[in-house]
Amino acid sequence: AQRLQLASVYKGEAEKILLVKKAEAEAEAKHLSGVGIARQRQAITDGLRENILNFSHSVSGTSAKEVMDLIMVTQYFDTIKELGDGSKNTTVFIPHGPGHVRDISEQIRNGMMEASCSNV
Repeated sequence: AQRLQLASVYKGEAEKILLVKKAEAEAEAKHLSGVGIARQRQAITDGLRENILNFSHSVSGTSAKEVMDLIMVTQYFDTIKELGDGSKNTTVFIPHGPGHVRDISEQIRNGMMEASCSNV
């Protein structure tokens, strides 16, 4: 009886250790995922900055805002195309007139400006 009780205690301790290790592994995985996402976003930002500068210098008379608007419209249409190409996608209705694209662009720009103000 004493052996069974001791075995039960050891089994409980082993299960506890497994649960703790599993939780630690999940926390580390989430942390590393966050680091990866942050690096991905930084690479995208760096690429956009470089493209905007190159385009602005290559095409005289264009501003960074005009280049960013062009990129936003291109991304918007790429997204629409991706939604249509996927065989597993369900129907999504997105307003896509010229005014709506401008509105989406302004909303994203305003959101980025608000986010940068909150970080100050």
